[in-house]
Amino acid sequence: MKAEQNELITRIGPGTACGAVLRSYWQPVALVDEFDARLDPRMDKRPLKAVRVLGQDLVLFKDAQGRWGLIDRDCPHRGADLAFARHEGDGVRCPFHGWKFDATGRCMETPAEPAGSKLCERVHQRSYPVVEKSGVLFGWFGEEGSTPPPFPEFDCFVAPATHTFAFKGLWNANWLQAFEVGIDPAHPSFLHRFLADEALDAIGDNAAGKQFRSASAGDFGGERWPMTRIMREFHQPEISFETKPWGLQLTALRPMTDELTHVRITNAIFPSTFVIPLSETMTITQFHMPVDDTHTYWYSIFTSFAGPVDKEAMRNQRTEFIPLPDYIPKSGRHNNWGFDADEQRTTTFLGMGEEDINVHDQWAVESMGPIQDRTREHLGTSDKVIMANRRMLLKAIETVQAGGTAPCSADPALAAEMRGPDTVDGIAPAGTWPTWWTQQIAKKRAGAAWLSTPVVNTESA
Repeated sequence: MKAEQNELITRIGPGTACGAVLRSYWQPVALVDEFDARLDPRMDKRPLKAVRVLGQDLVLFKDAQGRWGLIDRDCPHRGADLAFARHEGDGVRCPFHGWKFDATGRCMETPAEPAGSKLCERVHQRSYPVVEKSGVLFGWFGEEGSTPPPFPEFDCFVAPATHTFAFKGLWNANWLQAFEVGIDPAHPSFLHRFLADEALDAIGDNAAGKQFRSASAGDFGGERWPMTRIMREFHQPEISFETKPWGLQLTALRPMTDELTHVRITNAIFPSTFVIPLSETMTITQFHMPVDDTHTYWYSIFTSFAGPVDKEAMRNQRTEFIPLPDYIPKSGRHNNWGFDADEQRTTTFLGMGEEDINVHDQWAVESMGPIQDRTREHLGTSDKVIMANRRMLLKAIETVQAGGTAPCSADPALAAEMRGPDTVDGIAPAGTWPTWWTQQIAKKRAGAAWLSTPVVNTESA
């Protein structure tokens, strides 16, 4: 890739071409948990915090009526920092001269002005639409006065609160390399390789950082295999992809015998989200929100197609590695991501722990540098998904620059097709795996009491 192309697809601040594309989509800005006083006592009296999204500094707050406000951080009077505003229930007040704003950015008071002044009526702080979905607050950053696209009705947003759990973490690197690690079907066979397997009955659906420890669907010679064993023993997947309304559906086939093949189907939701299976009855939908050019928050929504999730247990497991209230991982470049050479020889392929494979991905993302230099890459056949996604991104940039509509969930005309998307991980009959995987999907969806339509996608890959 040429240096100018790499600049084009990674820079996301105001006024950039890629930034204009990303501002066409709803972006996660915070967890609802971040305003829970049980988890962050600072929120008890003052539910307000500074956030940085797409290189923009903002203030997010909740008023006494339960409305969310997301406004520019610099006061429109003299530019003082509204992160230190007084929270007054119906709005926030700048301590510099007392100017007050409500959740929509409307100026409510300019108390130092003379009686009868109309200045307040002419002032409006830029505000951004906010929606609350599945424990995540999403904002939309399109041009002021424009209409945001309909919010997609993916499974993670359709499922009730009892069946979803959301969490996040900060990575010190560009958004695109974070996303590209997640949509790479070949890397689990190496980056997440465990040299020995745990007993399957010791691993629950809610286990933190053990995405490849649970069993694949189906069996091999009457035996259930954990994903780790399959990834380890069959490390040359046959990778393909298919264009879908939301982006790309990815298929990785790992032939095991003449009769059996392992099938892993995941999805890349353009521009920065992937959906993968955690188990036969739970999926992970992970969003990659650019804080700025060199920092990214990933947001994961875990969706259960079986029983309710145990939010407290899931949160407690994850905060062992990513503590609150800032969601900054304990591991990082400062401590070599916990690297242990003895472990690398005896236990894991990477040597960075068994309990939280998010650290594995964090190392892959951050070790490339703040912004990966793609001019030095040598891509192979197994990188076909990475190349396809970059082509989509470059095309989207070209379209938006020409005044067109960004693709997929940003296009209101496609709103009705923003459903699912489905995933699977399992051992299937080699000759009929397309039928097998749709049967697995039908079974999973039929077991979800919260789904009004049992089957969303029955197309073969």
